[in-house]
Order: sequence, then structure tokens, then C-alpha cells
Amino acid sequence: QVQLVESGGGLVQAGGSLRLSCAASGSIFSINAMGWYRQGPGKQRELVAAITSGGSTNYADSVKGRFTISRDSAENTVHLQMSSLKPEDTAVYYCKGHVVVRTTTLNEYQYWGQGTQVTVSS
Repeated sequence: QVQLVESGGGLVQAGGSLRLSCAASGSIFSINAMGWYRQGPGKQRELVAAITSGGSTNYADSVKGRFTISRDSAENTVHLQMSSLKPEDTAVYYCKGHVVVRTTTLNEYQYWGQGTQVTVSS
């Protein structure tokens, strides 16, 4: 199977920075898109940023100019550099990967990490 494990969350003051990382492991043939989502208290899960295997990126309007997503395809990792953090960025951040797994054929599945808490104090 495939596991995605996030790290790097924590408590930071408004205006500060954090770097989240997500490492994928297991029976991976390749990884297509990877992304970061977040779910704040009482809110629905939302897309924060995504990156394709070719390096194209997409960001939520609320984080443009403050967050940067990057990936290391050789290491099957994706990172989210978060700067100028605001209290409204407080949420559990989840990593998602579109992973191609080889069994008798090649199939793409979506996997989620367990989430990492980011808390921004005012």
C-alpha cells in the first residue's frame, strides 16, 4: 500500500513562517499531482495548493503570494512553504497524492495523509 506522512506543523505567531513536508512511501510506480488541503474549525476541507508532475502549480486565492508549493519527485515528497501567516490560516493541513500503483496493471489512486495541525496566534 501507499502511505503519506506530513510533518512540520506547529504553533507560530502571526507574520511567521512554517514549512510543511509530506513524504509518500510504499508501492509507488509514480506520482501525478500532489496537493495540500486544510480544514479549519467548523469549516469544510479546502484546496490550498497543488502541483503536477510537470511542476505546474495552483493556489487558493487566500494564500497566493504567501505560500509556495514544491516537490522532489525523486524523493516522492512535497513541501509547502508558508510565510506571512495569519490567524485564519489555522487549520489541520492534509497532503493528498494521486499515486500510480502497479499491480497487474497501472492504476491511479488518491491517498491522504493523516494531517498536521498549524496554529497561528494573533
